[in-house]
Amino acid sequence: MARPPLDFMTSPSLPMPGVPRDTARRIGLLGGSFNPAHEGHRHISLEALKRLGLDEVWWLVSPQNPLKTGDGMEPLASRVARARQLAGRHPRIRVDAPELLLGTRYTIDTVRALRRAYPQARFVWLMGADILPQLVAWRGWRELFEAIPIAAFARPGWSYPALAAAAPRTFSRCRMDAGRARMLASAEPPAWVFIPSRLDRHSATAIRAVRPRRAKAKGKPISATIRQLPDRSKDTSALLALVRRSLDDDKAEDVVVIDLAGKSAFADYMVIASGRSNRQVVAIAEHLADRLKRAGHGRALVEGKEAGDWVLVDAGDVVVHIFRPEPRAFYALEKMWALEAEAAAKPKAAAARPRRARVKKPA
Repeated sequence: MARPPLDFMTSPSLPMPGVPRDTARRIGLLGGSFNPAHEGHRHISLEALKRLGLDEVWWLVSPQNPLKTGDGMEPLASRVARARQLAGRHPRIRVDAPELLLGTRYTIDTVRALRRAYPQARFVWLMGADILPQLVAWRGWRELFEAIPIAAFARPGWSYPALAAAAPRTFSRCRMDAGRARMLASAEPPAWVFIPSRLDRHSATAIRAVRPRRAKAKGKPISATIRQLPDRSKDTSALLALVRRSLDDDKAEDVVVIDLAGKSAFADYMVIASGRSNRQVVAIAEHLADRLKRAGHGRALVEGKEAGDWVLVDAGDVVVHIFRPEPRAFYALEKMWALEAEAAAKPKAAAARPRRARVKKPA
């Protein structure tokens, strides 16, 4: 059940934190499940900033793609967190999940809502060329072409052949030459351009195909031959207890444990904690990884030590995010989880509500 549309003329809430309502920036919108985010997303974003002359690119992480099942879909907050790490806090790439606040599910509705929220912004929808043949399956795909300029970037195996698909053929007269791509953001839709940029072979589908995942039933994990990974055969409660002791020993602050059981294929718990400085954040992460290894839980994957303001420790069934206070407040993972839980609970509440019996009017 979608939320009722927000009235942005009166509501203090805006879908992209930190972006003023009167912004007049040229903004690329890159939507998708980001399950997981990968270098291909970053490649398209950097190409768009350069080739289209954009001020920013927004990664719109979808709570649930209506054309995909939930099988293998990581929780929204996890996808947002990993996308933000991949974006590397690039000053011109924003990552968020505005559809949670907007209450939208389909791209056309999201685009219309963002245009209402930021009426002076000049938006461009970004996609890989492999999406062009799929567009006819999108709800309101013709309206999407008429609502926002579109830029399609070459993808391996989906470059010029994709231009023969139904959607680009329908709007063939509205296609701009790639040499005029910097004018796209100012063009009146329908207008679109194909960018024959350097090909990037990263694919979320391919990444998921080789990523180790636990079987749905409790038991031994699916084997993987790629790099050494955390041991998932250990008791989860003991693993969580070790993590909490380690954080406590290193004086981590504001520790929050989020239960992912039944919600995630990659972990049972997410733990969020804070360190007062970059040095403490890195030390907490390194000590935790060392204690996990000495306790026989295998080698934990550690990401983000270089910057030290957000370090992720993947201990298998427990994933730990350690922040400095300012980045933790900025990324607001706890808030993201609360919004996702609220959105998931609404359909259940509606289903549980008893229906009123219809009373026939007398003839």
